[in-house]
Amino acid sequence: MAQAEYWEHFAHGADIGVRGIAATETGAFVQAAVALTAVITNPESVAATLAVSVHCEAPDHELLFAEWLNALIYEMATRNMLFSRFELRLDATSLDATLWGEPIDVPRHTPVVEVKGATYTELQVVQQADGKWLAQCVVDV
Repeated sequence: MAQAEYWEHFAHGADIGVRGIAATETGAFVQAAVALTAVITNPESVAATLAVSVHCEAPDHELLFAEWLNALIYEMATRNMLFSRFELRLDATSLDATLWGEPIDVPRHTPVVEVKGATYTELQVVQQADGKWLAQCVVDV
């Protein structure tokens, strides 16, 4: 039986794609956020101890997805944190989320790369034929 919700990476030249797949659009956004953390470190190594709130707005859900990932990247960079747990609410043009994580501990997290930003390359937020939602794009590393 296939997993109901999961994340994965996909190759794209010198950059990397992040993809979330879930039964709901919100779940796909969450799984893609885990995939973003997994570009940097093993998400299971990140303790969900500190909460941070995020708000994003965009005219459609594809652009909102890119804004969401860029908000996560901004919070990681400015707070020197990694995140492993995500709760969010979507409406037509906005997203409100709580991220849980901890400050980066280089010896424990062994970060591999720094993600610079989400791009519009291969940007998709779509309900697939099997009913599951897919949210994906390429991130610049």
